[in-house]
Amino acid sequence: MRAVAYKVPQPISAETSLIDVDLPIPEAEGRDLLVEIKAVSVNPVDVKVRAGVAPTSEELKVLGWDAAGVVKAIGPEVTLFKVGDEVFYSGVISRAGTNAEFHLVDERIVGHKPKSLGFASAAALPLTSITAYEALFDRLRVHDPVPGAAHAVLIIGGAGGVGSIAIQIARALTDLTVIATASRPETSAWIKELGAHHAIDHAQPIAAQVAALGLGDPGFVFSTTNTDQHIKEIVEVIAPQGRFALIDDPKTLDIMPFKRKAASIHWELMFTRPLFGTPDMIEQHKLLGKVAELVDAGKIRTTLSETLGPINAANLKKAHAMIESRRTKGKLVLEGF
Repeated sequence: MRAVAYKVPQPISAETSLIDVDLPIPEAEGRDLLVEIKAVSVNPVDVKVRAGVAPTSEELKVLGWDAAGVVKAIGPEVTLFKVGDEVFYSGVISRAGTNAEFHLVDERIVGHKPKSLGFASAAALPLTSITAYEALFDRLRVHDPVPGAAHAVLIIGGAGGVGSIAIQIARALTDLTVIATASRPETSAWIKELGAHHAIDHAQPIAAQVAALGLGDPGFVFSTTNTDQHIKEIVEVIAPQGRFALIDDPKTLDIMPFKRKAASIHWELMFTRPLFGTPDMIEQHKLLGKVAELVDAGKIRTTLSETLGPINAANLKKAHAMIESRRTKGKLVLEGF
């Protein structure tokens, strides 16, 4: 089968940073599905792994987690899907990725593709939807109000992949006031289009802009990017006893200033459940089902912003370079081989 892989971590500009390869088609066992990949999207995690994780021994490492495709074979223990089902999902970081014609994935982290979306639009959703949903409901517990706080969530990095879907999920499933940040006219327009009640500029002091809205201190803050640059503003803006979640990898994170406000800090990593095989791993299958229902009901939409062509090394290198620029909005997708 055709696939895209790498042998050693390199800058994306290197000729062999990503290469086209031919690999054997894997076989489905246990609860695995063998999925014929129709489309993939590219996430910051792809870039981080490619740049910093060396494959063991002489193996080729295939990246890619978000995918949409068709089930071609099932393991003997599969109960949730059948051959021919159209699916969407984000795999697990400890297994081979989706930048290949065929891919193995545990059925418990797979959802039936939204009927109203094509494969490219569906591939933009899984990783970011799971991340946003788990951050809002499992980590921040936004259905449990913070006493005395504004019933609001501040989403830092609202135009990125996770921010773009977090805005929509918060609007569709809660009555929170959604404040989101962006720093350019086009990204500010994007987050308003997705449903943010208020758009503010994270290139300017955040707390002062939130205070100017007259809502009070938000009970929930969700940081999706550059947390280390915004941490002082987050400490200032969050309500006493508020909850703060983040997903990025700041080089340092001093949480002592949060003590005075008794704020809780939560890290969200959507790979945790499948990586450790937690007893509630199937929640990601259920979650993706909810996302598909919301999409098909017209309550949320895909965050696909650009399709870069077929799945090959050249197009994936372009996508990685665009992600590294930190100036993308929504999701970048590749479709077909």
